[in-house]
Amino acid sequence: MDNYASFISEAVEKTKCRECVPSWEEIQMLMNRQEMLCTVHYPGCGSCHLYISSHTTANEVVRRMQEKLGLQDSKNTFALYEQNALWEQPVAGNSLIADVLTSFTTKESESESQWKLCFKLYCLLDADSISVDSIEYLFLFEQCHEMVVRGQLPACEEDLLALAALRLQSLMGDFSTHAPFPPLDELFPGHMLETRVLMSLSAPQAAPTCQVAAQDCPAMQRFPTGLLAGTLWSHSATVAHKQKLENDMRLRSRLKEEAAAVMTAILERWKGLAGYSSRDSMAAYLTIARQWSGFGSTLYEVDFYISSTGNFSQKLWLGVAATSVSIYKQGESEALESFPYGQICSYGVSDSNTFKITAGDRDLIFETSKLTEIMQLMNAYFSAIHRQRGKGEDPDTITFTESTDVGFRHMASTPTPTLLELPSHPV
Repeated sequence: MDNYASFISEAVEKTKCRECVPSWEEIQMLMNRQEMLCTVHYPGCGSCHLYISSHTTANEVVRRMQEKLGLQDSKNTFALYEQNALWEQPVAGNSLIADVLTSFTTKESESESQWKLCFKLYCLLDADSISVDSIEYLFLFEQCHEMVVRGQLPACEEDLLALAALRLQSLMGDFSTHAPFPPLDELFPGHMLETRVLMSLSAPQAAPTCQVAAQDCPAMQRFPTGLLAGTLWSHSATVAHKQKLENDMRLRSRLKEEAAAVMTAILERWKGLAGYSSRDSMAAYLTIARQWSGFGSTLYEVDFYISSTGNFSQKLWLGVAATSVSIYKQGESEALESFPYGQICSYGVSDSNTFKITAGDRDLIFETSKLTEIMQLMNAYFSAIHRQRGKGEDPDTITFTESTDVGFRHMASTPTPTLLELPSHPV
C-alpha cells in the first residue's frame, strides 16, 4: 500500500494528458508496481539503462544521464533525440518518455527502420572548455562527424579526404589489409560523389543519327499523322525508355568508379597516419573542422528566404549557434549574412511553414519544415543568455508547440554576450 500511495502521489503531481495509449508493457509494469527499463544511447555506440515510470519526462532522463556520465558541470547542454538511420529530432523537455517509447512501436510497424532514444549535445556554448580526456569530447567528435557525412560541414575535398582517414585511424588504429573498415557513405559525404559524376555526365551528347536525319528532311517528306502516328509514338517511347536505362546504368557505373577512386585516396592517407592514437586522431579531426567559422552551429535546410530589404534566395542553410543566427548557401563556408542575438528583436512561427526573425529594422522570413526545432534551439540559447544576465526565465518553463498561432518572443535590447559568458542550463 505504501508503494501505491507513493506512486499515486508522485503521479498526481505530474498529471498531464497522454499523447499515446499506454502500451501493454507499461500497463503490466503498473499492475506489478514496477518501473520500465529504458535504453538510452549516446554517441560512440554506448548506452545506459534507466528505470522510468509513466510520468518520467525527457528533462529528468537528461539530468540522470548527465549524472551517470559525469557531465553535470559541463558548460554545454544536452537533450534526448528520437533517431533512426535516416532521421532525428530533439524530444521536448516536458515530453513523457513512456509516450515516446510507445510512438516508436507505431513508427516501426509503419516502416522497417528501428527507432531509439539518443542522448546528445544540444547547445554547444563553449567547445573550448571540453577536456580531450572526457566523454563529452567523444560526443563532440561523433556529432561533428555526423555533420560531415551529411554534407553539413563545408570543406574542400582535400580536407574531407583527410577527415575520412582520421576517422578510420580513430576507429581502427593503424592501417591493415585484414581489418574490415566502414563503407564509404559512413566516411565521406555521398552528395559530393553524385555531384562530381553528374557534372562529368552533363556534357552535351551527340544527337542520334536518326534525329539528325529527321531535322534535315523537308516537312513534306515526313510521315503524315494518321495510321502510322501511334506506331511512331510507340517506337519513340521505346527508344526514350531504352536511353533512360542506358543513362542509369552509365550513372551507376560512374558512381562505382568514383567511389572506388575516393576510397583509394582515403586509404592512402590512412596509411600515412600510422602511430596516431585514437585521441590524437580525434584532436586532428576537430582541428580541421574548427577551421569553418560556423563550427558549433546547428544547420537547418531552408526552402525559401526573403528579407524586407529585397534579398531573395532558395535552398539555404539557417545556422543557429551560441552567439548568432547565420544564413549560408548550401555547401559554402562563408555566411551570406549573420545576426548576433543582441540585434534580434523578436522571432517566431508566423504560419504552418514560415519562421520570421526581426533583426533591427529588417524582417527575415524563412520557409522550412523545421519550425519547431529552430524555435526550441533559439529558445534554449536565449534562455542561457538571460539566465547569465539575471533577467531570464527557467528554461523548463518554456513550452514548444507546432500550432500556427505561436506568439513571437520579443527580446530585450542587450549587448551581445561572448561565447564564454553563456552558462549551462537544463534542456
